[in-house]
Amino acid sequence: MTNSIKFWAIVPAAGVGKRMQADRPKQYLELAGKTVIEHTLLRLLQADVFAAITVAVSEEDPYWPDLAVSQHQKIITAPGGKERADSVLSGLKTIREQASDDDWVLVHDAARPCITATDIHYLIDSLVNDDVGGILALASPDTLKQVEGKCITGTLDRSHIWRALTPQMFRYGMLKTALEQAQGNPAITDDASALELQGLQPKIVEGRPDNIKITRPEDLALAQFYMEQQ
Repeated sequence: MTNSIKFWAIVPAAGVGKRMQADRPKQYLELAGKTVIEHTLLRLLQADVFAAITVAVSEEDPYWPDLAVSQHQKIITAPGGKERADSVLSGLKTIREQASDDDWVLVHDAARPCITATDIHYLIDSLVNDDVGGILALASPDTLKQVEGKCITGTLDRSHIWRALTPQMFRYGMLKTALEQAQGNPAITDDASALELQGLQPKIVEGRPDNIKITRPEDLALAQFYMEQQ
């Protein structure tokens, strides 16, 4: 690695969060005095490693322009896409004049406001010399069942199962190519899955269990509790 290698963050934030059953996308719900996405972006900025953070939002988004953080000198706004992968690819294209293929990109969910600078640095330190990159993840503490309909058809070996978290960290050129070639594929539910389709094997880096994703209403209270503990 040379000193010219840069780190970029991309935050796909064009989702509507239907499971929250709220009057606005979950990234704009209030959490401890700020919106969820403000907490998320402030955590990324506190890591003090990124050349810029690109946030992909819907072009009809009425909330984003009103947030002070949207005007931060290190925040770049990109048009969001229909699916998460489309938003990430849009974010990559937005910085293509500034980024090189060997630069590292860390993609982080807008609805993961409890990410710590410690985990970001740990992920970077673990992968910066890797050929492929990888993701923060957690081993499953629970017994996992395979189900058809509502009937159990088997028990999975949880020693081989990890829960994918974010950030997920890959080279700019490699990630952009993988997402371009996987466009429209419903199997692409995170960035690592696009790399897997290329025949590559991203690494696992163990993350913190408090790096939760806001998905349901009760997650807001849990996130606030974790923030207070942190």
